[in-house]
This record gives sequence, structure tokens and C-alpha cells, in this order.
Amino acid sequence: MSDKRRRFGRVRQLSSGRWQARYPGPDGQLRPAPHTFEREKDADQWLSEVETDLRRGDWTDPDAGKIPLGLYAKAWIEERPGLAVRTKELYQGLLRNHIDPYLGHVVLSDLSPAKVRRWRKERLDAEVGSVTVAKAYRFLKAVMNTAWLDDKMIKSNPCTIKGAGKEESPERPIATIEQALTAADKIQPRYRLVVLLATFASLRFAEMIGLQRGDFDLEDGVVHVRRQAVQPDHGDIFEDDPKSDAGKRRVVVPSFLLPEIRAHLNRYVKPDDTAWVFVGPKGARPTRNNFHTVWDKARTAAGIPGLHLHDLRHTGNTLAAETGATLRELMDRMGHASTRAALIYLHARDQRGKVIAAGIDSMVKQARKPAKKGRKGHARGTNESGGHVRGSGGEALRAGRGGCTPEEMASDQGERSPRAGEAQNERVTGIEPA
Repeated sequence: MSDKRRRFGRVRQLSSGRWQARYPGPDGQLRPAPHTFEREKDADQWLSEVETDLRRGDWTDPDAGKIPLGLYAKAWIEERPGLAVRTKELYQGLLRNHIDPYLGHVVLSDLSPAKVRRWRKERLDAEVGSVTVAKAYRFLKAVMNTAWLDDKMIKSNPCTIKGAGKEESPERPIATIEQALTAADKIQPRYRLVVLLATFASLRFAEMIGLQRGDFDLEDGVVHVRRQAVQPDHGDIFEDDPKSDAGKRRVVVPSFLLPEIRAHLNRYVKPDDTAWVFVGPKGARPTRNNFHTVWDKARTAAGIPGLHLHDLRHTGNTLAAETGATLRELMDRMGHASTRAALIYLHARDQRGKVIAAGIDSMVKQARKPAKKGRKGHARGTNESGGHVRGSGGEALRAGRGGCTPEEMASDQGERSPRAGEAQNERVTGIEPA
């Protein structure tokens, strides 16, 4: 046993030959170190670190972190202010299916970075989707952040895997205009307008199910998004604000949609302003599950069996970007407070611009090629009168436009942007759909 007099704490040698350190906590209780030390000076060093933590206010009660992760995470969800119903259900599902069975018994103070890494790898090895694993990791990290920074129950957050919370969602297809219109033709007539508004007004399903007759201003060609229909896993549909403040918005619809809207309102919607715009044959509003059955039949009949209804919203966003809309205009139309999603569509537009520029460049280079011997000095692809002939610049022009003739191009330029009807892919990230 050491007889050294110490200013802070005590150190004694055990019968095993190892050293034990003890110190008085803020409550005056003498607390032992969580482990013993091989050398006395190691125990002294540990006491010095504890004393520094106490002086700085960084000391963590080692007994505070003895609560099991599962219990703490469950309370975390219940006590979290302002959680939307669907978000709360998401967290409960992640805890129930992916965290509690594997880490729920581990006390907070024992959850180490190594245990978190092993848990994540086992989830991925079990072929749980990478997006789901990323969501579960982000949820776990948020819970442990509260335990660390707010409740002072642990010394640090064990969720330290760089990039583990980033969702690498698979690219989703984007429907062409023709495919969207075909799907609208194939779906039950009372839901035709759902397909058209998702595509050409970029509305979310929950926003459309929340529409009332009074939300349409047909004089100005506007639909006002004022609410969304929340559909919990258990219980009835109820109304709530859109996903963010930016979700409350005024969307100007293309003029060809106005007769479609009038026809739908006249045929399926009651005359008062608070009447729901979309209801089933028996007067009930459609839920996600029963509408999926309706949509599945329509998309299969339209020859696009893998297309999600939400993919139509991406088609609409792409069309809006290709008209030359600014970043702010895209954000307003999409109902996004963040620039991230809108920038994706602007980037796609810029990439298309590069393709067009490359096509023009190729045409100019072709025209500048020197004439072959024995021919007059006409630019290649022209006749003596200076007009173009088939087989030169005209072919390059058609190649740059997917086979269109110059006449078709001229007509097309007056009707839509170069990419309006072409299919393309886009990555969508985030906990919830964009």
C-alpha cells in the first residue's frame, strides 16, 4: 500500500499487485476507477485527469450511463419535442427492428465505437438495405448525442463512423411525358388528376390527398398547397402542415391541366369549398396502401411497372428545371426549404447544355473540314447554291437531336425544352422522399 500523501484522491495496492485509484465525486462519495492499474504512477495520472475534468465541469457520473440503450432510446423518442407522427413511427420501427434486438441490452457507458462498428457490419451482412442501415445509424447517433451532450451520461459519442449516416439511394427512373400521360389514361378515372398533378405540378401524394375544392383558383390557374394528409400506421387520416414551411405554396399549373381539373371537380367533388378533392367510390379518402393497388395496375398497363408514383414528381421537377427556372423558383415550386434537391435538377440541366454544346461543336468542325481533291471549294454538305444536302450537317443535327429532322426541331423548340420528353435518372436522398 502506498503511503504517499495526495492532494486529490487515494491510491492503494491490491493483493494482486495491481493499483486501485479512488476519488471523491461532487457528491462527496468516494468512487473507484473503472479498472485497476499496473503501476502506481498510472493510477496517479488517471486521478489527475479526473481532477481536471471536475475542475472544468466535464466530469461524467460513471453510474449515470448504466441505463440500457433500449430503454433510453424508447424514452428519447417519447420525450422528443415536435416529432411528426410519421417520423416518430419511423424511429420506433428502426429501434424495434434494427437496434433493440442487437444493442438494446448494452448500457450506454459500455457502448463503444467497436460495438457500433460491429453492429453496423452485421446489419449490412444480413442484407438489410443500405438506406435502412444509414437511417438506423443516424437515429442511434442522435440518441447518443443527447446522452453525451445534454444528459452528460457518457464521455463521448461512440458513433464515429465517417459517412455511415449518408444514404446512397439507388437512382430512380424518371418517366417521360408520354409515359406519364399513358399512366393517367390507364388509371381509374377518379384518380387521373392525381397522376397529372404529381407530374405537372410536382405535388406529393400526401399534399394531393389533403387538397380541398377551395384550394383551386382556376381563374389564375393556381393550386394552393395548404395542408397534407397524414396517414399513420395505426389510426385514421388527419391533416397537418406540409413537411416544412416551404411546403405551403402556390403552384401555377400548365394551362392544359385546367380542363382536367374542372372536369374532375364537376364529376367527383362536392360543391362546398372544404370538400375533399380525392375520394374513393364510397366517399373515403385513399390511403397509401389501397392507392398503391390502384397505381400498380395503372403503371403495369402503361408499361412502366417499376415506376413509383413519387417518380412522377421528379419528372415534373426536371421539366421545370429545363424551362430555365432559377434555383429559387425551383425550390418554391417543389416546396423545399433546402437548396440540395433543386441543385440536383439544375445540375442535370447544365449537363444537358454541355451535350448540346458538344453537338454544335461537332457540326462546326465537320463544316470546317477541307474539301477533297477534285471537288470545288464548297463546304462539305452543301451544294453549289450553298444549301445543305442530306448526309452532312443535317445528319449531325439529327444525331444531336435523337434523329429529329430540322422541321421537327423547329416545331419542337416552340413547344418544349430539349429534354422535356426524355427519360433520365436522378439520385434521391434523405430520410423521406423529396
